[in-house]
Amino acid sequence: MSPPSRGGKVLGKMTTLHTARLTLRPLMPGDSEAYAAMRFHPGVARWLPPLAVDRAEAVRNTIARFEAGWRERGYAPWGVFRDDRLIGHGGLNFVPEFGETEVLWALHPDAWGHGFATEMARAALVYGFETLGLDLIFAMTLPDNLPSQAVMKRLGLTYRRRVQYKGFDDIVWFDRDRAGWMQRHAVIPSAARDL
Repeated sequence: MSPPSRGGKVLGKMTTLHTARLTLRPLMPGDSEAYAAMRFHPGVARWLPPLAVDRAEAVRNTIARFEAGWRERGYAPWGVFRDDRLIGHGGLNFVPEFGETEVLWALHPDAWGHGFATEMARAALVYGFETLGLDLIFAMTLPDNLPSQAVMKRLGLTYRRRVQYKGFDDIVWFDRDRAGWMQRHAVIPSAARDL
């Protein structure tokens, strides 16, 4: 599969974004230790699918999977950095089981309650809808993860259904389509701007 293109520009390179308070950049092998401390923190791990391999291998596999996403589709989750400190991961992730792209986030508990998940996810949605031209972006979480569901609602995503995924029998699914996003944010498609 070739990287997506938009307006003749191939989007297969790893992209870094900056928000008001965060830097979103692809994870690198040098981030492994900080990433493991976040990913395997008990407060974070309880919300994520269990991993069947040891920590070091899981981190290597995750970074390699994200790197492959950038290469193959032009997007993947970023490392989320605040003042040069890795506080989590988040961004866009293609989920083959559903044939759609998810916006996801996982932040170290020290970073909870500051609006970082909303800030990161909003930047990811802008990138997905306005730069990549994705038609639908969804988010999912466990039914009792009310803080993540609140983020989904703040982002304008709507609850649609329950699904099974990676060993979890009951996952809530929220989504937003591109047309609804563009209308809500009064975005004029680039083709119309060029007229």
